[in-house]
Amino acid sequence: MRGGGWIRAIGLDLDRVAALDGYPYTIPAVQRLEDEFTLDPAVTFLVGANGSGKSTLIEALAVAVGFNDESGSDSITFQTRNSTSPLHEALRVVRDVRRPPTGVFLRAESLFNLATKVEALGPEVAQAYGERGLHDQSHGESFLSLALPWFGPNGRYLLDEPEAALSPQGCLALLRRIDDLVDEGGPFIIATHSPLLMA
Repeated sequence: MRGGGWIRAIGLDLDRVAALDGYPYTIPAVQRLEDEFTLDPAVTFLVGANGSGKSTLIEALAVAVGFNDESGSDSITFQTRNSTSPLHEALRVVRDVRRPPTGVFLRAESLFNLATKVEALGPEVAQAYGERGLHDQSHGESFLSLALPWFGPNGRYLLDEPEAALSPQGCLALLRRIDDLVDEGGPFIIATHSPLLMA
């Protein structure tokens, strides 16, 4: 089996849910968690229509494992607006015994805020992501400038609709990196609408 899972499964801790008849517990992806959901040890894709709960679920999972809800890494966190649903408090995360050495949660929609945070950390940090400033690049270029250096072996990677930032060529570059890292033991959880990524 390729890779190894740092999160083996997720489910709902019903003792922490006041009522299942309100948001976010009424959206389809969350309703499926009443029974434990086993993740693939290499790559898990969350796929569904708009409003099915893919982003809500991946954001809650990111917060449950220690990221903020906008984007970031283990060492770069920020928050411009608290938009976290209470779902993270009710998630039951079944973990592997290994602790990943690195991790990233990326949301294409909050990339501007993440780039602003990275640049505010100073030129030494910002230069690690390319010669051009993140705000001097296109949306897709800055996404790849952040993502590709951050991704390393045996990490934890949650991506929320990365295709929103990427051209087909950018999606292929991302897929190449994902394939390399899965071979080296870095599992991914990706919410996506992209036929290219799913294929």
